[in-house]
Amino acid sequence: ILLSDYLSYLKSIRGLSKNTIKEYQYDLNLLIRFMIVRKFYHGDEKKFDDNFNEESINELVSPSFFQDLTLQDFYSYLSFLDNEKNDLASTRSRKISAIKSFYKYLYSEIEVIDSNISEKLTNPKISQRQPIYLTLNETEKLLEIINKEKNEFLRSRDLAIIFTFLTTGMRLSELVSINITDIVSDHFNIIGKGNKERTIYLTANCLRLIDNYIVVRSKYLKKNDVYALFISTRKKRISNRAVQSTIDKYLSKAGFDTSIYSTHKLRHTAATLMYKYGNVDIRALKDILGHTNISTTQIYTHLDDDDLKNAVRKNPLSNIDI
Repeated sequence: ILLSDYLSYLKSIRGLSKNTIKEYQYDLNLLIRFMIVRKFYHGDEKKFDDNFNEESINELVSPSFFQDLTLQDFYSYLSFLDNEKNDLASTRSRKISAIKSFYKYLYSEIEVIDSNISEKLTNPKISQRQPIYLTLNETEKLLEIINKEKNEFLRSRDLAIIFTFLTTGMRLSELVSINITDIVSDHFNIIGKGNKERTIYLTANCLRLIDNYIVVRSKYLKKNDVYALFISTRKKRISNRAVQSTIDKYLSKAGFDTSIYSTHKLRHTAATLMYKYGNVDIRALKDILGHTNISTTQIYTHLDDDDLKNAVRKNPLSNIDI
């Protein structure tokens, strides 16, 4: 009951996305299972499986259950994640965040425990890796490959999709959710990660490619009864997987290793091109990419629309001839 109430709180009060809530649910269920085995079955997971049922779990997992967990219990759990689950440091850090959020809820929000032991948990050190991205020349090569697609619908759609990625740095989930009616003048508003709305500005080149695609799309659809901007060959909203498969196809044709380069790397590419060639302020980049913390972009300062427009227009792809 505590966990289901907490998940409802994340949805209704904090407004987190379904995917984020699913991650929290998985992480906390794993934590609870580990602690029950550790505390009541002396580490014998088989006994836990033999005695497992929802009713008995609900009886065990009370406020006092969480109150009585110690730092030693938690660090044993983190060792289990490292040694048995082979979780990366970044994954373990995420699971610590889930624990801290849950304990804060128990302690500060509903006040069912007397202290918050999770505040003392230390995150594992995460090695900083340079983001993988396409250079400007590699990006132009990728666009040339797409331009050779013989099918007019696929060519116009895929150019619009990939150019939008490369000039806006938006997320895959954000791109597939765009509707035709979302486009207003030189931008569209999207609901991004954490259900936060933000404005995505489009370059003249990007707008031209989208407009061209819309013309081809209207001939392809015949009936204008699909709201999605980007559609599949089945004339429905294109899926995340279809976009990933399409991008992998062109990356492969362009000679890029798809085990290294991917759809998400186009987001890194957009950010790098804007920052490297456009001298874009890191604060503007933070707003453009929709970051909510300082992990990638260190300083948060809200910028007005003109700053964001100018930052996007500095992307070097704005000036190439398509």
